[in-house]
Amino acid sequence: MNIALIAHDAKKELMVQFCIAYCGVLSRHKLLATGTTGKLVSEATGLQIQRLLAGAQGGDQQVASLIACNEIDLLIIFRDPLTPKPNEPDEAGLLRLCDVHSIPAATNIATAEALIHSLNRGDLDWRELVRSKS
Repeated sequence: MNIALIAHDAKKELMVQFCIAYCGVLSRHKLLATGTTGKLVSEATGLQIQRLLAGAQGGDQQVASLIACNEIDLLIIFRDPLTPKPNEPDEAGLLRLCDVHSIPAATNIATAEALIHSLNRGDLDWRELVRSKS
């Protein structure tokens, strides 16, 4: 599966810790991440991550484009709900695209863990079947 990772500045360390904890599961999938998030996670875990632009420089839009082209199967975006962001409308667009294309999306650690456990059990494999038939 293709998994996209995005984390706001205040949530980058949480994303790193999450990826360390679930490195075994994540290592079996293709990972993409916005700039700094991808760098930090890769350095901490050794996971191979395709790094996109930083979120504010267009990385969020790159992820949105991949979602629209059915090239992302799961989105994990750790948002900082307490600090307003200038690119917040981009995140709303990302989540809207996930809804349009039936992409599971986690915006917090609890949902991300639920999705990772589901992924580990094979519950999300239907996305792979849909992609292979198109």
